[in-house]
Amino acid sequence: MKRRLTIGALALVVTAVLADLLLPPDLGRLQAVSVVVEDRAGSPLRPFASPDGTWRMGAEPARVSPLYLSMLREIEDRRFGWHPGVDPLAMTRAGLQMLNHGRVVSGGSTLTMQLARLLAPKPRTIAAKLTEMARAVQLQMRLGRDGVLAGYLTLAPFGGALEGVRAASLAWFGREPDHLSPAQAALLVALPQSPERLRPDRHPTAAKAARDRVLDRAAAAGIIAADVAASAKLEAVPVAMLDMPMVAPHLAARLASQATKPAVRTTIDGNLQRTIENMAQAQSRFWPDNAEMAVMVVANDGRRVLAHVGAAQWRRCQIDLTRAVRSPGSTLKPFIYALAFDDLSLHPATLVVDASRRFGAWMPRNFDQDSHGEMPVREALQRSLNVPAVQALELVGPARLATLLRQSGAELAFPPLAEPSLPLALGGVGMTLADLVMLYAGLGEDGRVRKLVYHAGQPTDRGSVLVGQEAARAVLRILEAAPAPPGVASANLARRGRAIAFKTGTSYGFRDAWAIGVSKEYTVGVWVGRPDGVPRPGEYGLASAAPVLFQVFDQLPPESGGRSPPARPDHALYHGQPPLALVRLRPPDDDAGPRHHTERPRLLFPLDGSDVEPIGAGIALMAQGGTPPLRWLVDGRPLPLGAGFWNPDGPGFSRLTVVDSQGRQASATIRVVTPP
Repeated sequence: MKRRLTIGALALVVTAVLADLLLPPDLGRLQAVSVVVEDRAGSPLRPFASPDGTWRMGAEPARVSPLYLSMLREIEDRRFGWHPGVDPLAMTRAGLQMLNHGRVVSGGSTLTMQLARLLAPKPRTIAAKLTEMARAVQLQMRLGRDGVLAGYLTLAPFGGALEGVRAASLAWFGREPDHLSPAQAALLVALPQSPERLRPDRHPTAAKAARDRVLDRAAAAGIIAADVAASAKLEAVPVAMLDMPMVAPHLAARLASQATKPAVRTTIDGNLQRTIENMAQAQSRFWPDNAEMAVMVVANDGRRVLAHVGAAQWRRCQIDLTRAVRSPGSTLKPFIYALAFDDLSLHPATLVVDASRRFGAWMPRNFDQDSHGEMPVREALQRSLNVPAVQALELVGPARLATLLRQSGAELAFPPLAEPSLPLALGGVGMTLADLVMLYAGLGEDGRVRKLVYHAGQPTDRGSVLVGQEAARAVLRILEAAPAPPGVASANLARRGRAIAFKTGTSYGFRDAWAIGVSKEYTVGVWVGRPDGVPRPGEYGLASAAPVLFQVFDQLPPESGGRSPPARPDHALYHGQPPLALVRLRPPDDDAGPRHHTERPRLLFPLDGSDVEPIGAGIALMAQGGTPPLRWLVDGRPLPLGAGFWNPDGPGFSRLTVVDSQGRQASATIRVVTPP
């Protein structure tokens, strides 16, 4: 007899397994859930409706209130987890009650049976009930207890287009279901019993009565105290369905369109994002011409995007203006000077002349239409003067600047068939706010540019070196001392323990106003303008965008300490006075000196890209041309005047530069090798 029972049990198991393999349950509805873009803590920024138009958000038991789960088990399936998907005791009780009363008094459906019905709805017939029971056993085998519970929490109906406890909690209470009050938990337990008849916005009396019955059952079961239940009954039920969260909507839309899984966890700081969105919306209300604003906040460490405002008013502008291609105005000037510093073509103390000058057929003018005479390069950058910047771009070369920016990951939009030229210094190219923020964050990391990171847990790339540490820090020190924007006291620029290096820009015709700022830990970018590109006379970077920049910095946590000590504190760029050859930058047509009567210096030995082995006194240094005296520099460090040899410390790559007395230079990168 015992053997027959064992064989029968095995046959039953084999039959169940074969049936499960041949007739698997359709789990499609569990997979067709809403995409939810979340902040770094897991709170929803913006959920999107599922493909069939419902709000169906995946829910895990660990992220749902334990109080709600206890009430749910008490009301719907007291022995959940102890039965194989069908509860024989509950079915027997339900059948006896129906026989005694002539009607259904209580259902015998388990949570697993309800999940089977939610996955494949059918008319309420005896055959459908039997199928539902078989599917319940099958689901319990496949999904396990936690999987079944997660499925119910995802698919249970809560009225209208709401499915799942997470969507219901957000719509009825405006909060996640992880912390629910007794009244809220009880209402969410009651609603799936008859979601349309009990909708609190349409039938508040019926909803309250159903909720209170759940509270009474919970109190009787000892889940909550009687006085807690009585107090919960005094709470009103919600009378309106709330809108779903709409935070960082532009970024959320882009990330959702690229999503490969329902939950998209971002690097966004939810609290900071809401604060800056509110600030942008309040500011934009003062603009009568439908102007908009875009803001980005990036943590320099890891390039994590902490806040992203694609436009102040989502309903008015659904274009992500952080990715709109606009003229950057003067915001590229710091990179021009950084390259010149890196080459030692210029020094922050090099004297330049701001005066009217033609560059071919083009004569750039300053923003104030005036000329300001001779001054150090640092002052020319702080005042964002145009002629010195164009002269500096002549030194470094517009094609080289464009190439390096592109190699760093920035996209530059030139007119068709156009080549990079000197107007690049004043915004003669199209760029995005996101790319500018990426480049400025690179200055904050000593010249290494990395891509911005939007997804939580995504590692940053190695990036590329745009300029060396010395050049990057020289530019940042200059910009930290730039004049304050209107309404911002100079004494408050270094606020909350941070020094802010910032640069503004205004495109031709007042179409775009920019402000980008870098502190030790953060980079902030602000763009202000009209999405359609219509000019806004009188609205420029320092007046329109810079004040917003400093308001955003005020919302960031305090910073402590300064940047790490420089790797080469003896570098020429850290000296107050420039090398003799870099004292003054004269334009090529200046007759005050013999500059235009001599050719530029050029290296005879060593040649660029060569491998050189030191012999005797070291490596010979030979140059031709230029105006004496010639000065040699190795990796930015000057050698003694008149040096004819250089004795390297060891093998490796080095950059040799020769500079004449007029500031003209030639460079070569070599590899020092040792004898085998």
